[in-house]
Amino acid sequence: MKKQILLLLFVVSSTLTFAQEKKEKPKEGWSKKGNISFLFNQSAFSDWVAGGQNNIAGNLGINYDFNYVKGNTTWNNKILASYGLTKSKNTDFEKKTDDRFEFNSLVGIKAKNYWFYSVFLNFRTQFTKGYVYGKDANNTETRTEYTNFMSPAYLTFGPGMLWEKNSNLKFNMAPATGKLVFVNKDFTLPNGAYFGVEEGESTRFEFGFNASGYAKLNIMENVSIENILNLYANYLEDIQNVDIDYTMNIVMKINKYLSTTFMFQTVYDDNAFKGFQIREVFGVGINYNF
Repeated sequence: MKKQILLLLFVVSSTLTFAQEKKEKPKEGWSKKGNISFLFNQSAFSDWVAGGQNNIAGNLGINYDFNYVKGNTTWNNKILASYGLTKSKNTDFEKKTDDRFEFNSLVGIKAKNYWFYSVFLNFRTQFTKGYVYGKDANNTETRTEYTNFMSPAYLTFGPGMLWEKNSNLKFNMAPATGKLVFVNKDFTLPNGAYFGVEEGESTRFEFGFNASGYAKLNIMENVSIENILNLYANYLEDIQNVDIDYTMNIVMKINKYLSTTFMFQTVYDDNAFKGFQIREVFGVGINYNF
């Protein structure tokens, strides 16, 4: 049921965008744009009867696009990078609130109308170590390293068909997609419990169907909503378990440099976790567009 709700949200947003966007003729050559954002949050308490915990948190994010158009050929590239930490007075360790590096590249050759023959590539990993937290016999907080840079990392690629109305509305289907999962073999566990990679191995290969969509809509003045959806089904194992990665970004612009941002992301990947992973980030931040 949750999967159907996520798909419905994306379809509704995409339909609204389709209805409101006008056809654009892309300019030839390179076009580049990017955004750097910093969200900061701090709370402090002194003799506060209702209770409270001193904490400080910060998130830094980069979103950069560099695209190329020449005749009937398009080449779209996007880099997404973000990192965040929080530190609370009553915990022994600072903890990550975000850690992501993603690169997307897609080449399209025009077929007819809005349709293109396409080849896509997606790479995802994290920047720093990730930990599992617990308590020892003395009730002291402990942490055990579980993930790191390139453990895991995902490389997905394959040919397909792209439907692209404009830069704010596109959908790609790739029925012959290869997927490689990279990990540190020292972290692997029996029965493929570590991201599906067999114990003592450092890679896992999958072959399946990939679909991805992007829709961005200005819902009112200075308020935009961005939807990013990725679906993947592995032909070689448990094809019914479709991997889902959905992200929604809502940006409410205050002025040229300040905005309020709400980000919601949910991931379903049964090789990583038996259930939905959910992450939310909300705050007022500093933005710089370039």
